[in-house]
Amino acid sequence: MTSKTAPTDIAFGAAPITIEDVVAIARGAGARLTDDADALARINASARFVSDLWREEGVIYGVTTGYGDSCTVSIPPHLVEELPLHLTRFHGCGLGREFDREHGRAILAARLASLSRGYSGVRVELLERLADYIQRDIVPVIPEEGSVGASGDLTPLSYVAASLVGERDVYYNRERKTVAEVLAAEKLAPLKLAPKEGLAIMNGTAVMTAVACLAFDRAQYLAKLATRITAMVSVALKGNSNHFDGKLFSVKPHPGQGQIARWIHNDLDAGEVARNSDRLQDRYSVRCAPHIIGVLQDSLPWLRQFIETELNSANDNPIIDGEGEHVLHGGHFYGGHIAFAMDALKTAVANIADLIDRQMALLMDVKFNNGLPANLSGATADRAMINHGFKAVQIGASAWTAEALKHTMPASVFSRSTECHNQDKVSMGTIAARDCERVLELTEQVAAAGLLAATQALTLRRRDADFNADAITLPLQDMCDQVQQYFATVEEDRPLESALRDSVSRIRAQHWELYPND
Repeated sequence: MTSKTAPTDIAFGAAPITIEDVVAIARGAGARLTDDADALARINASARFVSDLWREEGVIYGVTTGYGDSCTVSIPPHLVEELPLHLTRFHGCGLGREFDREHGRAILAARLASLSRGYSGVRVELLERLADYIQRDIVPVIPEEGSVGASGDLTPLSYVAASLVGERDVYYNRERKTVAEVLAAEKLAPLKLAPKEGLAIMNGTAVMTAVACLAFDRAQYLAKLATRITAMVSVALKGNSNHFDGKLFSVKPHPGQGQIARWIHNDLDAGEVARNSDRLQDRYSVRCAPHIIGVLQDSLPWLRQFIETELNSANDNPIIDGEGEHVLHGGHFYGGHIAFAMDALKTAVANIADLIDRQMALLMDVKFNNGLPANLSGATADRAMINHGFKAVQIGASAWTAEALKHTMPASVFSRSTECHNQDKVSMGTIAARDCERVLELTEQVAAAGLLAATQALTLRRRDADFNADAITLPLQDMCDQVQQYFATVEEDRPLESALRDSVSRIRAQHWELYPND
């Protein structure tokens, strides 16, 4: 049985697994196989049916046949038990950067979630070993590139399968080691994969789904952060709080859009900001911020449905119904739902980068910033001519935004025919998910720049004799105070890279508690 379990460990096999469960495991939570009798009976029946059927000379794809286009090749009985090992080995050709430990843990969780549904013909022993890897923090080192997202994430998941049989490398105690030495240290014997088990581990959507779970979590936080930055920018520009009035949004009732407007309206504490405004209508990057962030906010429920349905599905091939004694050959490894979800999410997120970039442009430019210093420089008048404040930061934000927007080309439309035209229409879901993470990374950089700029702007705005300081409400002042714990007001030019990197790290760690009661 799985070792080192605790009552709070996430149980796999009975209750559905959530995005939050996968994120928690990625960050260090434990896992165990369910003790639910019905779930265990289903798992055992599926494994037993495969074992009995191939020995009775039943034809099962990937058990008594070759793989993919080689499905017409019959495997003689004396070689059936060797076949899974060959599958793990010939797919060991991934390239590119490698997923970090957090992603690796999420991938283990996603694969365990699918296989523990009990329709994949795998033994309880294998499921317990996957849970054991999570418990002991034995994390396969997995290259990011090499999956077309149909027939599953074959190549990246081969690194999971290989680690189970004692081959390739893993992260262990946050160091990279060979799995052989780690298993020896943990007194675990490598598994010998049963005939369907190599295919079951590899022929699924676990990599793209795991990445999607992590991407969803980051995007959800970015929606809140962009909302808070917008409120700060509105005050700094002496904007009009009436743009976020609840009555206004009641006549265009997208729920997520309305939520964003309420958050901004509450941050602005309504009337106080309106007194500072000398514009009937602010520019779109402020006035329309709920409509822009709201697209992301309103997308989150259906994105969750796509991701969590995939997460809790049996998504390999063939499906093994042990209780009904059916072998069902199909294409559940196809990652189309995750591909579409990630293509959509990266577009919504890139629009957040574009929004904050435009807000920064307003803050920098004396033609639009309503009396703030050029480039948000805090220099005194006699030194203003040699100081340039956030000028270069804005250039950087524009570069990061442009790169984010460039990555919004949908990956899912770039299907390629491969593997002797057996895989002739593929999802590219893993590429879409990786693209989405890159867009998130760039947008978090833009948000870091926007947050520092907004904090600087509010600090400078307080120096205006005619500014109503009450417009900087408690939530906004608290945000400024927290940022200023590591970021001092820019009075004289200095390199801002370290402050930007610090901000990005805090964004990634979801350091600020934003709108906790909503």
